[in-house]
Amino acid sequence: MAHYLDNAAGTPMHACAVEAMMPLLTTQYGNPSGAHRMARAATQVLDEAREVMAELLGAKPGEIVFTSGGTEADNIAVQGTIGSTGGTAVCSAVEHNAVLDPVLHLGGLVTPVNPQGLIDLDALAQLLTEAPEPVSLVSVMTVNNETGVIQPLEPVAEVVAELAPTAVFHTDAVQALCWIDVAAHAACADLISVSGHKFGGPKGVGALVVRGDVKLAAMALGGGQERGRRNGTQNVAGIAAMAAAAAVTVAVRSAEVARVGALRDRLADGIRDALPGVHESGISGNERSGKIPNICHLAFEDVESEALLFLLERDDIFASAASSCSSGAQDPSHVLAAMGMSRELAGGSLRLSLGHQTIEADIDAALAAVPAAVKRLRSAERHSGFGR
Repeated sequence: MAHYLDNAAGTPMHACAVEAMMPLLTTQYGNPSGAHRMARAATQVLDEAREVMAELLGAKPGEIVFTSGGTEADNIAVQGTIGSTGGTAVCSAVEHNAVLDPVLHLGGLVTPVNPQGLIDLDALAQLLTEAPEPVSLVSVMTVNNETGVIQPLEPVAEVVAELAPTAVFHTDAVQALCWIDVAAHAACADLISVSGHKFGGPKGVGALVVRGDVKLAAMALGGGQERGRRNGTQNVAGIAAMAAAAAVTVAVRSAEVARVGALRDRLADGIRDALPGVHESGISGNERSGKIPNICHLAFEDVESEALLFLLERDDIFASAASSCSSGAQDPSHVLAAMGMSRELAGGSLRLSLGHQTIEADIDAALAAVPAAVKRLRSAERHSGFGR
């Protein structure tokens, strides 16, 4: 039996999402840019999905831009804003690379976080005050994809409004929709990114909220779809499936937060109780209230992540060491480095992320496999005669 504990990377699709998708792949395949009846039917599907996503994200239907996923949504937000207004982009040091890389590519600035992974508001204020060029965009993620830490967006928005009043405020909410009320938590944001495969929708589809009169330069020229903010034929089937998944996700969110949170706490506590030298990220003491309930992120002393993941996979435990987009990278996570974790300790990190399909048997399996694998690796290292 496979025990999939990598839901922060991608989730299995909800049945309702598959059901919504299939007719649009087989019999209702019109292009919404056309003028005939089948094209109009496709346009209606887009309109209905746009209304659903707008309601769930606290936006107006005309403020929803459909994209190919979170990475494109983030890039449109960052590069589109700077391309339209000029100036400087600013982001936190723990952003996903879909934000961090375009900010750095554009010569932007990065503001630090504290050891719990929360943005340093004083440092942000100083950076906004001393920036050599006007700041046009500030991007701070809603939830960190590696540690699960929830950022305090309202205080960030207040600092931005005071010190960079013309700046656009963007938040990457890709990891958030399953676990927190994005419409309320990100109400202060001008731009909000989400991605369907993080909440039971298909891969390759996402959305960007573009509030009010925010101007975005087009990243690709074409047929004028999505009001020219994202040119190219829309993925109608994927968009319909994403909207269906989002609706069921929000409907069951309260119950799932409690259920999955209890499973995560049992998992984290069990591993920490079974082993010495285990560090849980993003917590204060043993308090996990500042994190979403599905991510258990641990760092093990005297263990290498790659070897640990190999042993876990042999026991049918599927997890990750960092962001799914960083697989194969040789350097430890930039997120953990920004939080002050040593390179050596970060090299032994493990992210176990739960989802709507996770059950007690998955936790039982992980609680048996993880401590055994860590003990085996530590024993092998001691007997090798080589230190780290």
